[in-house]
Amino acid sequence: MVPTKRIIPCLDLKDGRVVKGTHFTDLCDAGDPVALARRYDEQGADELVFLDIAASKEHRGTIIDVIRRASDQLALPFTVGGGIRTIDDMQQILGAGADKVSINSSAVENPELISRGAERFGAQAIVVAIDVRRNYAVEPGKKPIALADGRECWYEVVTHGGSRATGRDAVAWAREAEERGAGEILLTSMETDGTKDGFDIPITAAVATAVGIPVVASGGVGTLEHFYEGFAEGKADACLAASVFHYGVFAIREVKEYLAGRGIPVRR
Repeated sequence: MVPTKRIIPCLDLKDGRVVKGTHFTDLCDAGDPVALARRYDEQGADELVFLDIAASKEHRGTIIDVIRRASDQLALPFTVGGGIRTIDDMQQILGAGADKVSINSSAVENPELISRGAERFGAQAIVVAIDVRRNYAVEPGKKPIALADGRECWYEVVTHGGSRATGRDAVAWAREAEERGAGEILLTSMETDGTKDGFDIPITAAVATAVGIPVVASGGVGTLEHFYEGFAEGKADACLAASVFHYGVFAIREVKEYLAGRGIPVRR
């Protein structure tokens, strides 16, 4: 059987509320996370992602409360990320009811965290989130990727909400994450995040081709066609979106009906 493609709403959390911005900035309130999550569950979402974008040790209790409420009220699996730096953090998040944890900056700073998490909780529970941006200064050791306008660039991994460049090549880092035990890659391009101009197809396809684990495309959905492009051209296993769902531009069933009509296998 052909594996079905997943549609995943993403809820960015700050102080216990859902927020949405552009290029990781200019945040505005989008509602109560559990209320939104219930709506997506009813609409047929395959999974959910909660990202605590302002996570800190002092405010961990806020996200734990959201996870517990979500676990009590939702039937679908969900991933939680943000501020997860240790195995104890993972244990706390998973113990509160999450199905997966997503690690980003902490994985870059301490790649062994991927291996230790996979050994402790299983690869299926470890998602490595990779935020990237284009770097047009192509240099040896970086994978050049052709863009639609004919230019070439390589994609650099960035951390801490896109504020810190790492010098790491995104494709190489995705491969390493897989080798260390990650069960999934959540890939977000800063070039397209919040723009509604579509996913960053060149890097999505490059990463999806380079690894054998599922890749979730994130950042930039504005039309139904963009979801199709994420799967057909980006070769993603799942497409993640936020504002088009939060603000009622599309319902999840509408997206799935459109995709099914264009030959993309989805769970109905």
